Amino acid sequence: MTAPHQGGIPVGADASNDIVAELCTVLFSLLSRRDRRLRAEQYLRGLLTTPGRKSIRNIAAQLGGSAVEQSLHHFISSSVWDWQPLRIALANYLEHTAAPQAWVIRPIHIPKTGKHSVGVDEHFAPHLGQVFRGQQALGVWLASPELSAPVNWRMVLPGPWINDQERREQAEVPEGLGVESADKCAVAAVVQMAQRWSIPLRPVLLDLRRGGISDATGRLAAGGVPFVARTSPWCQMAVADPSLPGYRAGSLPAQRILEVIKGLRVPVAWRDAARGNTLRTTLAAAVPVALPGPSGARPRRLLLLGEWTNPVQPSSHLWVTDMTHLPVGPLLRMAKLSGRVEEDFARIGNRAGLRDFVGRSFSGWHRHMTLASVAHTAISLGACA
Repeated sequence: MTAPHQGGIPVGADASNDIVAELCTVLFSLLSRRDRRLRAEQYLRGLLTTPGRKSIRNIAAQLGGSAVEQSLHHFISSSVWDWQPLRIALANYLEHTAAPQAWVIRPIHIPKTGKHSVGVDEHFAPHLGQVFRGQQALGVWLASPELSAPVNWRMVLPGPWINDQERREQAEVPEGLGVESADKCAVAAVVQMAQRWSIPLRPVLLDLRRGGISDATGRLAAGGVPFVARTSPWCQMAVADPSLPGYRAGSLPAQRILEVIKGLRVPVAWRDAARGNTLRTTLAAAVPVALPGPSGARPRRLLLLGEWTNPVQPSSHLWVTDMTHLPVGPLLRMAKLSGRVEEDFARIGNRAGLRDFVGRSFSGWHRHMTLASVAHTAISLGACA
């Protein structure tokens, strides 16, 4: 049955109309002009009801045709409203409705065949194990065991988009943005939230298996953001507790450290989002380590966390964290919130239009992603209602 609706635009089966109406009231009241508030609600409801690709043209066809298309195109691509206050308000809304326990950074790769959309270049996608042509971005998700939703976005802008003044002007890339790696983009996004957003600080979960773990974790620590970072088995560190095996062995691969202390493993129960939040139990252990800092800096004391899905095999997942006061169980359950994000992105992301912006401008992409994040939130909350 189609949900009741306002303004002649149903929200369909994916989201509760009450939730959508509340989100519109809470968030879009921040837009100073009535016509912008109307366009924001139209666009949101279009994201929730338009089948297939959520382009402005397809949304307009769902809502009323060419006149609507022109007004929505202006609202997303050419208007001057600021998306940051809406993102902060969305995060605050989720704080009060979803009780998030962590911020989770998830990369998103958006294939593009053309060359004019902002940020399009050759990028490496770790989950695909190959190079693709398109846009690469980082989303920051607020996550609890029950649901997650993205609240902040940062696009990776390669050198050709930063150093070519003509391309910058055509895509309306703001002054002051420079070339950043994906890891630096991720860190910058969460440090901005920690220092400028009026929301409670949460630990950040991120994957640093392919990046500079010392640099990224150092930047997070300097920004006052606690972290749980996925690391590779070959990342070099040293056992920092004199009472543990391997203390005097110097720098060792993380996998080797976990092998010599696996007698400390304990069973930990956690919720598996990929299996309907069913309860699973695996073995885990944590050991104090010293991670080499940048050149000339003292090593930093962290905790190396390992998980064994098969007790006779090497550890299957490894993380480092600066939350050295937390026991193994809460740390592993927090690390598993990244699985909640993966499941929600796979289940909801395309339905909310997170990959679907068709346009060239930097600002247009950010406005679309902000409203697609609201759509994702509406679907997530509706599924939990």
